[in-house]
Amino acid sequence: MAILVTGSAGFIGFHLARRLLERGDEVVGVDNLNAYYEPSLKEARLKLLEANPRYRHVRLDLAVREGMAALFAGTRPTHVVNLAAQAGVRYSLENPHAYVDSNLVGFMNVLEGCRAVQPKHLVYASTSSVYGANGKLPFSVHDHAVHPITLYAATKVANEAMAHAYAHLYGIPCTGFRFFTVYGPWGRPDMSPFKFIRAILAGTPLDLYGQGQMKRDFTYVDDIVEGLVASLDRPPSPNPAWDPKDTDPATSGVAPWRILNLGNSQPVDLMRYIEVFEQKLGRKAVLNMMPMQPGDVTNTDADVTETMSALGYAPNTPLEVGVGRFVDWYLDYYGR
Repeated sequence: MAILVTGSAGFIGFHLARRLLERGDEVVGVDNLNAYYEPSLKEARLKLLEANPRYRHVRLDLAVREGMAALFAGTRPTHVVNLAAQAGVRYSLENPHAYVDSNLVGFMNVLEGCRAVQPKHLVYASTSSVYGANGKLPFSVHDHAVHPITLYAATKVANEAMAHAYAHLYGIPCTGFRFFTVYGPWGRPDMSPFKFIRAILAGTPLDLYGQGQMKRDFTYVDDIVEGLVASLDRPPSPNPAWDPKDTDPATSGVAPWRILNLGNSQPVDLMRYIEVFEQKLGRKAVLNMMPMQPGDVTNTDADVTETMSALGYAPNTPLEVGVGRFVDWYLDYYGR
């Protein structure tokens, strides 16, 4: 298959592109290598991808309308995976316009490209943050996610709605995945594993928000990638049982569209997560307990029942194994 992967020099995009290349697909990667975090890490990922002759990279910002139109016209991908986005909950409080440009304008250009070339399937990243103020656990795709508490989450809610409109209007099969706290080698430096390992190695205080009394559904990146790959050959169809008077927010009766969770479905106490890092590194963390920050939620917990049913999804990486692989990679890449 000829697969277009946006955000291919990013964390999840890199792992997905590498997995697709391993199974023999042709991959066109798109990434602007912006400076949200260290571009050298993105360049190192990209170097590994470009070593494969079936990979071609296009350096492009998704918000550039003419460039995106030319990209789709020139490549005519059979499948599209949109993982490019301005990420980060807290950064959205500081620089909201970046989220509009990347997550709304950029995604609009992806949808227009799909309208032009009619791929067999558009798969795109959403986030568990869309559940927002919803306190019902585990988070189910069958519950309405209409109360986002950050702009980042609001843009992802919008993406899901935009995809539904295009699926309905133009028959483009669309699957949106709500990711749950993804971690692993080659991860994003603004995420918690990097902060934890750097503080522990340096012996500096580690700020723990919410007094450390939080749970997260930490999901190893390989498990996320297996869910994405499994979805590519399984595009959705309209749900014949969908009731317009009692709507199921995970499916549609008028469009080939669906929403699925991608998580580990085994929430872990934040303190346990830190303990695994301590055990792997052989050092204790110096903890600085802090109050909750704006935009944070106390717990996340993915109900992956529908994902298992639709895709045969079965996350199987234990926390200790995943953290161990991340620490080994970090020490090899950055040194102590």
